[in-house]
Amino acid sequence: MQEEPYIVIMAGGIGSRFWPYSRNDRPKQFLDVLGTGRTLLQMTFDRLKEISSPDKVFVVTNKTYFDLVKEQLPELDDKQVLSEPLRRNTATCIAYASYKINKIDPKAIILVAPADHLITQENKFRLAIEKAIIGAKMEGRLITMGIKPNRPETGYGYIQYLEKAGEEIFKVKTFIEKPNVKLAKTFLDSGDFVWNSGMFVWKVSSLISAYEKYMPDVAEVFNEGEEFLGNEGESEFIVKAYSLLKNISIDSGIMEQSDQVYVIPADFGWSDLGSWKSLFELKKKDRKNNVIEGNVILYDTENSYIKVNGDKLVVVQGLDNYLINETDNVILICKLDAEKKFREFVANAKKKGKDFI
Repeated sequence: MQEEPYIVIMAGGIGSRFWPYSRNDRPKQFLDVLGTGRTLLQMTFDRLKEISSPDKVFVVTNKTYFDLVKEQLPELDDKQVLSEPLRRNTATCIAYASYKINKIDPKAIILVAPADHLITQENKFRLAIEKAIIGAKMEGRLITMGIKPNRPETGYGYIQYLEKAGEEIFKVKTFIEKPNVKLAKTFLDSGDFVWNSGMFVWKVSSLISAYEKYMPDVAEVFNEGEEFLGNEGESEFIVKAYSLLKNISIDSGIMEQSDQVYVIPADFGWSDLGSWKSLFELKKKDRKNNVIEGNVILYDTENSYIKVNGDKLVVVQGLDNYLINETDNVILICKLDAEKKFREFVANAKKKGKDFI
């Protein structure tokens, strides 16, 4: 790596589509979801510290999870864990980290990555990031990492780009949120669409210019509070700042507005691990395409994911495309691909008591 970027790891989500395994007090990024002995946050950190020094890593998380981050990443100093008082989505999260890094190094290049994604081909990932760093050196450019699609996935956002012979970095034409199956098939066949990975590379000066142009409310708040970043007044300022700002994603606030967005199409074994279904796709299956974790006997069951406590025998008969999960005080039985229902599941569980979420 010719130049070490600053790293921003976004680790503030609650992982509701992995409920009940993912809970408010320990969301999926803090869990060993893949059975590797390392949590998703730790795996992300392990991968990114091959790209930059640990002292250039910042983790942005909800204040509730500060101690969890420090427990799982003891290499980080307290000042490298940025605590959010409220959930304000990725635009505010990234602004907090970026304005803080800008005060440290106004010439910085920043790599932004979620804490809970899986990348299996890390050498290819590093090569793609090297290209992005080179591309991001041009002032104003905002680089996003696109994943070459291998199926008509309806759970991801898509990016269409303008092809140009001999180029490796392409100008983005448009962003499309989660299409239906028919449209996703059209995107796949066209060859000029990639999945939106939610990973970004840019010069901090380019991003701050974009905030000033497209999200002036964010720029105004952080410019006025710059003197507090990095000193004792930071926490108090951030509480005030977050109370003033909207809940909006970086895609909606900047990427979909700017005419300086570029994408690098890549294939490095990526999954956003956004749902039980996406985890199911990665797991080893039996001869009837079931994933079994626990003490389970199956009859006439296929294409299902059963994850239960090992101290109980669970007998299942006659299911197809189902999820059964037992975690602590909750047993969930639903369609494996019912991820759109999980917000409703969690909302109704909350009505039964906070101990269930």
